[in-house]
Amino acid sequence: MSKKVYEGQLNAQGKKFGIVVSRFNDLVTSKLVEGAIDCLVRHGADEEEIELVRVPGAFELPIGAKKLTATGRFDAVICLGAIVRSDTPHFDFVAGEASKGIAQVGLDSGVPTIFGVITADTVDQAIQRAGVRAGNRGWDAGLTAVEMASLMDQFS
Repeated sequence: MSKKVYEGQLNAQGKKFGIVVSRFNDLVTSKLVEGAIDCLVRHGADEEEIELVRVPGAFELPIGAKKLTATGRFDAVICLGAIVRSDTPHFDFVAGEASKGIAQVGLDSGVPTIFGVITADTVDQAIQRAGVRAGNRGWDAGLTAVEMASLMDQFS
């Protein structure tokens, strides 16, 4: 007996993407946006079909994503941010709530809502993960969005 296997393809042609990005830690998040857009375009997305929403911080990413998914215009929404640990528990609250909120938006909407938020102990670590030496997490989030958008098409 054969089984049916569902797997997304890395082809963004004809797809529409929303990106929600935190302005806080812009030195890092601007590089994440560049990486995500570069990935989407290299995989066939039309840059005119990518919309960008800037929110104040990572805590606001879920509400921005929720508004985008509610429009019904997007095949996937990418959330990008950078949260750097400090001497207070603020990091834990923001990182935890942002990740839970982003996941909940995807579950509630049925639109792939991608977590592209860097959590780092230092600004230098965050910069490294935004394209300097340790890859670009924005690119990674873009690739996940392409694959998930393709996968969702297989269920419609």
